[in-house]
Amino acid sequence: MASEIKLQALKENVESVEVNAVKVAAGDVVAKDQALLEVQADKAALDVASPVAGRVTKVLVKAGDQVKVGQPYVLIEETDGATAPTVKEVKPEKTAPRTTQREAEPPPKHTAAEAAREANVGNGRRTPAAETGNIPLAGPATRQLARELGVDLREVSGSGRNGRITPEDVKGFVRRLASGSAAAAAPATASAPKLPDFAKFGPIEAQPLTRVRKLTAGQMSLAWGLIPHVTQHDLADVTDLEAFRKAQKSGPKLTISAFALKAAAIALKEFPTFNASLDLASGQLILKRYYHVGVAVDTEGGLLVPVIRDVDKKSVAELAQELTDAAEAARKGKADMQGGTFTITNLGGIGGTGFTPIINWPEVAILGLSRSRQEPVVRDGQVLPRLMLPLSLSYDHRVIDGAAAARFTRRLAEMLENPLVMLLHA
Repeated sequence: MASEIKLQALKENVESVEVNAVKVAAGDVVAKDQALLEVQADKAALDVASPVAGRVTKVLVKAGDQVKVGQPYVLIEETDGATAPTVKEVKPEKTAPRTTQREAEPPPKHTAAEAAREANVGNGRRTPAAETGNIPLAGPATRQLARELGVDLREVSGSGRNGRITPEDVKGFVRRLASGSAAAAAPATASAPKLPDFAKFGPIEAQPLTRVRKLTAGQMSLAWGLIPHVTQHDLADVTDLEAFRKAQKSGPKLTISAFALKAAAIALKEFPTFNASLDLASGQLILKRYYHVGVAVDTEGGLLVPVIRDVDKKSVAELAQELTDAAEAARKGKADMQGGTFTITNLGGIGGTGFTPIINWPEVAILGLSRSRQEPVVRDGQVLPRLMLPLSLSYDHRVIDGAAAARFTRRLAEMLENPLVMLLHA
């Protein structure tokens, strides 16, 4: 008899994934741990392995489908071994705290039914749970996001099926609340006006957004709506750094980004508020004593930000190699993009004299690098050609004052201007 194989949790706080590719068909014989699907979880592509060995009798999903944790995606008739526990078979430990049981998915049937009945009112509008007295219907990822943003889910209207609150509902609620809108509790879909019919004016082409683009759009809107951005610009004289960099003939290629990572680690230790997150709900600034720096990578699928861990503990050569590896992993959709405390984005390979990068929430600052160029600089009364690197630091003005941002950016410049001093911190 064929067994239903259900999707197990692949990443923390990811309750649904998009199927990129189905790697088996009905009739195929598969081994235990053989990849059955490739799925997109957040911005990472992951393989879904078979928990059993056997013969595939039916595939229940196709490329492009959304699959939730606990949903069957294939039927397998076992030939060896036993089926791994499915979501239905997994039971919470008796000692689990009550809060964990309340947040477990799926919720008790009576709770979902009551929420579904009482959340529906005239004209299809979803009513916030606070108005119905029910427990908000939301998944673990949505609940965690609400906790991080200090949002009471009972005040949020759900746009999902049966009034389920989605992460986009929470983000829309916060954006409207931050703007002082009286309609803060309105559904997230009301946050943007309807577009005009562009086809009336000429030919158009409608391209569906990729999952990565949708996630990027949501994250950027959240960050821009929540954080009062200010950008500090400065110039670093990297003439000596460039000469030193080009003189290194062995080991991994030393890039400006690798040196910027090292300089950032030094500056972040000296200016701890730049390595923090703001928790308005508890009235606290969370200072992080670890230094994991995200580096923006331009891929065919969109912008990804793999994280380089423990930057403060690594040499420039080690960081250069990790940058190469992280960029390759990002282009394959396999990068680690969690746990970052600060971000660097380098557009110098393309061009530009400066820009205003958007902070990667819940971080409080991001450093942008533009293309270095020869400029006339006055030194000791003489005009000399020097290679100048534009630095653009965007920061959260709720946490960081302008004077601190100027000092931080100048410290970064000093490190890049004196590479041998910077290397003493390796």
